[in-house]
Amino acid sequence: MRGSLDLVVVGVARGDLSDAEWELVEPFSPVGERGPVPDLRRQFNAVMWRFRAGGPWRDVPEEYGSWSTVYGAFQRWAAAGTFRTLMDGMTAEAAARGQAGLDLVSVDSTVSRAHHHAAGMVVGPELLEELEKAVTEEKGLLERGRTPR
Repeated sequence: MRGSLDLVVVGVARGDLSDAEWELVEPFSPVGERGPVPDLRRQFNAVMWRFRAGGPWRDVPEEYGSWSTVYGAFQRWAAAGTFRTLMDGMTAEAAARGQAGLDLVSVDSTVSRAHHHAAGMVVGPELLEELEKAVTEEKGLLERGRTPR
């Protein structure tokens, strides 16, 4: 795998996982109800392809198998927390290797949206008072040319 643990490769690399990359992912992979899934790696690569390409599930290339099988696997893994387990495991592995840092974190605000039900959230009076105080303090610091803590 190019000499180091490259967590970005697991989520957004072009092409399928290499053997070395799959060795890192496989221990966190789900086991089927009746034992190991024979085409688990292919299904995982298909899910990666779908999110990398951004297309609909029906456009998953036939080389990965039936799109409905891939989608079903994705749904099961998501419901079972497989992706959270994988991310936690990969982060722990990176930390054990001394390769974990804030460069692993990326937030793109263009896709961070609140659900429409988030509008009109009820906040207790104590919390509201604390939030208003924090906003006032931050505005004061910004007006004086300082940055918040």
